[in-house]
Amino acid sequence: MVKLFEPLALRGVTLKNRIVVSPMCQYSAEDGFANDWHLVHLGSRAVGGAGLIIQEATAVSFEGRISPEDLGIWKDEHLPMLRRITDFIVAQGSVPGIQLAHAGRKASTYRPWSGAGEVPLNAGGWPVVGPGDAAFADDYPRPEALDAAGIKKVISDFRAAAGRALAAGYQVVELHAAHGYLLHEFLSPLSNQRTDEYGGSFENRVRLLLEVVAATREMWPDELPLIVRLSATDWTEGGWNADESVQLAALLKTRGVDLIDCSTGGNVPKAPIPVGPGYQVQFAGRIKAEAGIMTGAVGLITTPAEAEAILANGQADLVLLAREFLREPYFPLTAAQELGVEIEWPAQYERAKPRA
Repeated sequence: MVKLFEPLALRGVTLKNRIVVSPMCQYSAEDGFANDWHLVHLGSRAVGGAGLIIQEATAVSFEGRISPEDLGIWKDEHLPMLRRITDFIVAQGSVPGIQLAHAGRKASTYRPWSGAGEVPLNAGGWPVVGPGDAAFADDYPRPEALDAAGIKKVISDFRAAAGRALAAGYQVVELHAAHGYLLHEFLSPLSNQRTDEYGGSFENRVRLLLEVVAATREMWPDELPLIVRLSATDWTEGGWNADESVQLAALLKTRGVDLIDCSTGGNVPKAPIPVGPGYQVQFAGRIKAEAGIMTGAVGLITTPAEAEAILANGQADLVLLAREFLREPYFPLTAAQELGVEIEWPAQYERAKPRA
């Protein structure tokens, strides 16, 4: 069988194929609440045949949102609409996942089409936190350095969010430790200048993520998979790098993490990133080979042939598509046709299925 359409078992969950909808912020919520946009956006990708659909960065706390319009899961009132979404995804034969996130010093910023940089307090913004008091960029808010109580709250918020995710029907949790958000900020020596047990050495900088993983696993059943998204490199001298990513991935495997979603960048403004088709796949391949953990490849993967080659070459176990899924919600259906694979279509769409 074509690798792209081989099932993949992750603990007690089996994906019907290796095609994953990457988490993509929609910036369309109010007070963290999902709505019909999210139902249709995520539901259409389930109708389109994706094996796993990971919901956008969903804030574990009010202050952990990137923008005022981010999804949230910090209160029980968020759950009924999220449950409606997961029920629909499951009914289409796909697996619902959720990315749990805290934006850290990149919080309280405008959604892309409403402005740039910091949302002022008098315009609906809020105080932000980080490992230190350095802002991400000149037009971003200046964070308050987390103290011991603040770090405990972050860990507690992730733990509670994992419990709510279970109640809402998600079957996969991904922890967002990439793109310059809070957990990544602690990993990178460029953003983490702390001198306590959470800063300095590699062991100290990874401490918060490992504690969040442990707290999440306390609430997340053994039979359900846990994924971590890493930025494998800051693409900047002196920053987080691929060697450290391999070392961390090996640690995460021993802590109950099942797969590393391998992205890059996001922690340094205007980093020299060599963007191009498959530019991040090398990191998925290296982490898979050297850390002995399953990986997902993401980043400008746009064609079935590209996705199949990544899997066939053993560089990753899954491929995650983002913008291509915005352009083509039914990518798996068209990919199957292009690769000569017979797959089941939704009964409602069967009459449009191409025939040999």
